[in-house]
Amino acid sequence: MFKPVQFRPEVEARVRWVEETDPADIVAETYNELRAGTPPAELLTASTLAVVRSTELPPQHHGGPLHPVCGVHAVHNVAKRLPGETGFLPIIQHTALCNNHVHSPQMGPYLMPAIEPMEGTPGEIGSYHISDEELTEGMSTEARRGSDSIEATKGAFHKSLRALAPPAAEHYFLWLLERLSPGEALDQLLPIAVARNGLDDHNFLFPVYSARALDCIGWQWADVVFRPAVRYQARRASRLVRNSYDFAQVEALIDDYKLLEADIPAATHAGETARIGDLGLKMGRSKNYLDNMEPMAQALAEGLSLEGAGEALSVGAAAAYISTSYGNPMDSHLHTGTTNRRYLLRTEGVSLKHKIEALLTGFTGPEVLLAERLLNWGENLDGDLASALPPRSQADLLDAVVESIEGQPWLDWRKIGVAMTVAPDSVKETVALARQYAENGYDATAYFERLGEIACRDDFTEMHALKHFQAIADEYESTREPYRWLHMAAAAKSAAIIHLGQEHKVYEEAKALLAA
Repeated sequence: MFKPVQFRPEVEARVRWVEETDPADIVAETYNELRAGTPPAELLTASTLAVVRSTELPPQHHGGPLHPVCGVHAVHNVAKRLPGETGFLPIIQHTALCNNHVHSPQMGPYLMPAIEPMEGTPGEIGSYHISDEELTEGMSTEARRGSDSIEATKGAFHKSLRALAPPAAEHYFLWLLERLSPGEALDQLLPIAVARNGLDDHNFLFPVYSARALDCIGWQWADVVFRPAVRYQARRASRLVRNSYDFAQVEALIDDYKLLEADIPAATHAGETARIGDLGLKMGRSKNYLDNMEPMAQALAEGLSLEGAGEALSVGAAAAYISTSYGNPMDSHLHTGTTNRRYLLRTEGVSLKHKIEALLTGFTGPEVLLAERLLNWGENLDGDLASALPPRSQADLLDAVVESIEGQPWLDWRKIGVAMTVAPDSVKETVALARQYAENGYDATAYFERLGEIACRDDFTEMHALKHFQAIADEYESTREPYRWLHMAAAAKSAAIIHLGQEHKVYEEAKALLAA
């Protein structure tokens, strides 16, 4: 008999509150909850569970649980970064977005059914194969039987995904979740996620961000939070933007450079700094993003570590981002794709093959490729724009950065179309100020705190501003000097683009409540 997913009573009550509050009241009610002492983590968990349980995935990647789940990592971390009640802003934005989706006729009403984990049988393995020798070496009879069951269920799961059978895939994945480590469970979603990155960036982003959301709210919710990501993979593949990319190119490079046979170091070291910069800036300056696959493969074959390759990808992503006048407010995928690839590199249980494939596909997403046609701001990378600026103290320069962001002209994204938006030249001034701030060695904590508050203003892009900000902040922290300035400049460009549209209804209501 059909039963909807339900949670333990105290969680169920909080989730129902997110689902049932009138959208006209959700901002004020969320503020009141936070002001009364409800832990932000409880509200973030409730809004995440609500949007997963009570919204369906629309045919495209906007709407439903996809972007709210992908935004959890950013919301969690930005809320901790911002001081005092300002830290309520990302929680309010997330709760309001999830509540809006639940009440939208494009996504709801929907109730996720409660289902039981299901074990696969050997006959369901299909084309998924592992040799008996690999499977049973050194195992007891009981362990061998358990491993047989796990491999059979993995096979049934992958076969269900290829057969476009999401209900079966969900049953099998829940069974695997009970028996695999978090990294091993995520690894089962990566074959399709990485291979289809060139069709739609979200094929990769959704499952990886789902894992990162669980790192924030707790892996006890994995059996609910992962289910939309599984359903998303069990859909007919479609190409978001026409391009010449074919995943077979990645597989051929791995074979040609014998990367799965090479002894690639995992950890980076100080001696790799120059190689990381050379590779990253080469990729960032590339006029054809798809040409970046082979330099990455070659660098790995020549001994660059996995961590070093991930850092080079990060340098390249930031360099490419500030070199384009593309003004799409959702143009976050270079940074979000990179930071999630680096997450995979440090996740135990993810296979070497999938880590290498992820690195090679860093510049292949269609929403990444959209920016390639506007690679006309190379002076932001190679020019000396900051030298023409007057000297300022840290406080004055930070104020100048924010004033430049807030002073951007208004553009009507709805009429232009976000994918057709070109940033005005005034954004280059913002980037130059940010570069001056970085070159002066001023405090990064104060800088990212101010820009984090600006990211909380956006309520048009389904969390892209917050995701982009947090990805850049994460990459700044995990990138060495002398390349960190690239991320500070990228954060300024992202904030300036968000202000071009200035659709800040939720933020303005929340700020009024904070000021009262």
